[in-house]
Amino acid sequence: MDSGMHQGMMGGGHDMAMPPSNNNGTMHKMMMHMTFYWGKEALILFHGWPGTSTRMYVLALIFVFLLAVFIEGLSNSRFIKQGSNHVSAGLVQTLSHTIRVGLAYLVMLAVMSFNVGVFLVAVAGHSIGFLVFGSRVFKPQMVGESETPKDLPSMAC
Repeated sequence: MDSGMHQGMMGGGHDMAMPPSNNNGTMHKMMMHMTFYWGKEALILFHGWPGTSTRMYVLALIFVFLLAVFIEGLSNSRFIKQGSNHVSAGLVQTLSHTIRVGLAYLVMLAVMSFNVGVFLVAVAGHSIGFLVFGSRVFKPQMVGESETPKDLPSMAC
């Protein structure tokens, strides 16, 4: 194919990658969704994963859900003890932040598959994770801590 023909077919001077071929040389088309869709045939994070199996799709949804819950747990954990060395405390904070951001980007990339099921389990995972690790539901109230935050005005007249 000459370059003029190539440019005309590909929409100007933009180079586009050719679809991958399998071992016998035939081309196969990979579809990438650009809008939300329902279905178990998704491509999430890695080539060929979860594939066309319903069991693997459910496993992928569970993985994304648990990853989102873990991110919330990591976001609301305090690994540094009172009176710790400032340098070691800073390194622990940096490592924790790096892991949290990396995992959050993995969840974001999974959501970018535009699969509605992946989107819903990611949101549900973050919600449940926040409920368990970030909200006051499972945290004991400290003695002397008021129910209303100190920076908000009281509703009493």
